[in-house]
Amino acid sequence: MDALASTLRGIVRAAAPIVIAAQGELITERAGVINLSLDGSIMLAAMTAHVVARTTGSLVQAVLAAMAVGAAVAFVVVFSSIALRLNQVAVGFVLTILCADLAIFLGKPHFNQPGREIPTVPIPILEDIPILGPALFRHNILIYFSLILVGVLTLYLYRTRWGLTLRSIGEQPAAAFVRGTPVNPLRYVYTLVGGSLVGLAGATYSLSVKLGWKEDLAGEGWIALAIVIFGLWMPWRVMLGAYLIVGLRSIAINLQDSNTIDLPAQIINMLPWFLMIVTLLIATSG
Repeated sequence: MDALASTLRGIVRAAAPIVIAAQGELITERAGVINLSLDGSIMLAAMTAHVVARTTGSLVQAVLAAMAVGAAVAFVVVFSSIALRLNQVAVGFVLTILCADLAIFLGKPHFNQPGREIPTVPIPILEDIPILGPALFRHNILIYFSLILVGVLTLYLYRTRWGLTLRSIGEQPAAAFVRGTPVNPLRYVYTLVGGSLVGLAGATYSLSVKLGWKEDLAGEGWIALAIVIFGLWMPWRVMLGAYLIVGLRSIAINLQDSNTIDLPAQIINMLPWFLMIVTLLIATSG
């Protein structure tokens, strides 16, 4: 029982940054903007949070700085799309490479240096629930936020007038404009909100999941992007997709360590993606 609770707790913790980043991208795409800069943005935000936390000693400032970085990158995407009428995909790819290289260059003096950690705040009574208690209620505030965010966003999208407006400017912008909805200003707002969440995901990595600044975050943004599509732009399905991929990666790592399956490491690392594709086909069939 303790091993199961520990495994589930590890999955919830490791998946939190992907959940936050994917929900941010979900908001952005629901508004009709595609932000492909997630991978580089997460790396730059993670580096920024680590550096600010070390230099100022303030975790709050570190989180806010990371969110500002994510919002700034997102602003470039939406401004290029709306004001300059540039291709969103091309701009996103360029920003991904630029932000990743910038993070590596600026973060060199802080590479593998001891980092600050956001303290764990167990929730009394709830943490004593068998299995679910340790898995869900023994985390820090950013992990809790990743869980709360899914519920809040689901209610916002499907139970509020503002959520209906958000979906309309992404799905039927012409109809929304005719009804008097300020489509482009709202796209700016929602893209900045989504970008700030991507920045928060970067801070969650360096201040909670992978303490300090390390360059092994490359690829996490692409996973978040894939999970948004996997979850069909629904918050709770996106969250389940994040937990699924992290759980499958954990199983793949355990198989490698135990040597129970005689397969190349590359094949084992591909298994989570293969199973995810199969799950997507099953979920969307019929």
